[in-house]
Amino acid sequence: MPMFEANNVINIQNRVKIIPTDDGIIHVLLSRPTKLNSLDMPMFEAIADAASRLKNDPTLNKNMRVILLSGEGRAFCTGLDAKSVTLSGPTKNLDKLLERPSEFGGEDGLGNLAQDVCYLWRGLPVPVITCLHGMCFGGGLQVALGADMRFSTPDCRFSIMESRWGLIPDMGASLTLRELVRIDVAKELTMTGRIVDGLEAEKIGLVTRCVDDPMEEAMKVAKEIIERSPDSVAATKELFQSTWVADEDTCLKKETDLQMKLIATWYEYQCLFLYFPQVHFHFYGFYSNLHFTCKQCFMQQESSGSLWETVWGKFAILSKK
Repeated sequence: MPMFEANNVINIQNRVKIIPTDDGIIHVLLSRPTKLNSLDMPMFEAIADAASRLKNDPTLNKNMRVILLSGEGRAFCTGLDAKSVTLSGPTKNLDKLLERPSEFGGEDGLGNLAQDVCYLWRGLPVPVITCLHGMCFGGGLQVALGADMRFSTPDCRFSIMESRWGLIPDMGASLTLRELVRIDVAKELTMTGRIVDGLEAEKIGLVTRCVDDPMEEAMKVAKEIIERSPDSVAATKELFQSTWVADEDTCLKKETDLQMKLIATWYEYQCLFLYFPQVHFHFYGFYSNLHFTCKQCFMQQESSGSLWETVWGKFAILSKK
């Protein structure tokens, strides 16, 4: 899989790398290739830690627009490294995986550590796109299901494999599968542990689409998203995730609440554009303030005082009309 080049890579426990870029795309790389990125305790902690940092660290998320999640080596993730988890202290590790809430979910955390490696991606105010290749088994599939979109190679293999060990999928699959596949399909895949390829996964809804180069496709979609308002993108994610299985009243109220916030930002933009048509405006952050750059306007600032006072003064006059 192609990798980004960056000088400011954040390496978490030698398991996950966070690679920021200048254009607001952040690459999160599962980096345990010799073990097919399987989930030992450091990997569980590193994935949850990465999602938590991207949500809470302003040095990382200030201009964050899209997250791409992929696996290094021959597979995205082959699920639980049962041998490692067992040999390193099964009782202690089991308690740490299942204790709720985990240390990474914050004060309002809902999931345990096993669930947060999937669930925390859903709480980020930007799209998360997974790029899948090789194998995506068990817990690895559940990590992928926590993303907003999944692009896969046609020959990538998928399985909800927990039934082979006498277990159920307990890393958020009860939330994510209901949004993607029919209940009979979810039951059949879970009860049998059957392996499907990328083409069948696309057909039944597990992946967004199959392509020869998932990273290339993800970058293409990411660049299209970056051209849209980050407020609108974030609100879209919140809207669908909070209403997909909700009642009609909740859905309609949520639409109105989010739209009212967006209209306020949109109105500010229209007012500013009306008075400063020569300015190219940029929006940053979730329901953010407006920032803009324009050589002509900065020249105006030098000659006539505070540009911000001029802009907001005219905006205030217009908004009273």
